[in-house]
Amino acid sequence: MNRFPGVDYLELDALLSDEEKLVRETVREFVDDLVKPIIEECHRDARTPLELVPEIAKLGLFGASIDDYGLAGLGNVAYGLIMQELERGDSGLRSFVSVQSSLVMYPIYTFGSKAQKDRWIPALGSGEAIGCFGLTEPDYGSNPGGMRTTARREGQEWVLNGSKQWITNGTLADVAVVWARTEDGIRGFLVEKGTPGFTTSNQHGKFSLRTSTTSELGFVNCRIPADAILPETVGVKNALMCLNQARYGIAWGGIGSAMECYHTALEYAKERVQFSGQPIASHQMVQDKLVWMITEITKGQLLAHQLGKLKDAGRVQHYQISMGKKNNVWVARECARLAREILGANGIVDDYPVIRHMLNIESVFTYEGTHDIHTLVIGERITGIPAFNAPERAVKPVPAKA
Repeated sequence: MNRFPGVDYLELDALLSDEEKLVRETVREFVDDLVKPIIEECHRDARTPLELVPEIAKLGLFGASIDDYGLAGLGNVAYGLIMQELERGDSGLRSFVSVQSSLVMYPIYTFGSKAQKDRWIPALGSGEAIGCFGLTEPDYGSNPGGMRTTARREGQEWVLNGSKQWITNGTLADVAVVWARTEDGIRGFLVEKGTPGFTTSNQHGKFSLRTSTTSELGFVNCRIPADAILPETVGVKNALMCLNQARYGIAWGGIGSAMECYHTALEYAKERVQFSGQPIASHQMVQDKLVWMITEITKGQLLAHQLGKLKDAGRVQHYQISMGKKNNVWVARECARLAREILGANGIVDDYPVIRHMLNIESVFTYEGTHDIHTLVIGERITGIPAFNAPERAVKPVPAKA
């Protein structure tokens, strides 16, 4: 198999440390050798490739940024490169690792008790346990603060009622990080598989992220121990901190998807002969598409790298991560569309990865904060005016009739 050569128009490898390059090359080989040979079949069958979990764990990709419990403790640029290469393989695979790392291990490690961390971090890091993150609800996606799921304290137990929707790994998970409204505000809880009153079911009919298991979680008088609460959670802001971890990884992942589409289109254009016996890469319109793609990918790489440096320095802000997620996923979406055009009819069959990436990126464009929501986050930052809700219109009183 030909190795993916990477996309580096501005010699950006010079910005990476030897460790970061090694991490990237290791995950790149894993994707080329183990992911690509099976991913199209998994996409067709709507199957999560769980057979890859042991190797992912062996490579230390679960919780790779945690410097404890024997985990890798990698810097944020190295972690981002992991996400880039995984999404180059498939968005669903990146999502699996991202949820396990950023949305399950991160909140347990950051907000959990020592007992919770001792029990779950090693198991999740080794892939012996799988986790999911329950925040989004059927009626509340962009506005998690409006959630209806509740947790009520009764003696030595918490009683959960409500539902969560669009939950990655839901039916696969051994433990769910669930966010619920309490008398003291929104708190996080750990709910184990098999707990009475806790049910899961899969979302069917997806045309996107077909290699990822997407589920609904239900809680009907679900009783969990008092110590199942994540003790350091104090509001919805903690859930949003978890999402920032995931969104940061997505900013890198979007570049991976875009790189794969660009590389596929470039190689195809150099081989596909049409009209004058010349490859279509000699056509001006095709070159225009390829130039747009590599230019935007390069800008996205610089954006992601700077976010990683700011994150390593402890200075990154949520609105900066919003720019990374918004821009780089949009770039991936446009690159998939342009690559599909260059491939023509071959762009809609899974002999090539483009249509799969094109379908997947529609989900990534929406989840972890929609494109429009991130626009509003940035807009509030630069204007100082929140625009998430339309301002109330001033209503002039109607004068009374004489």
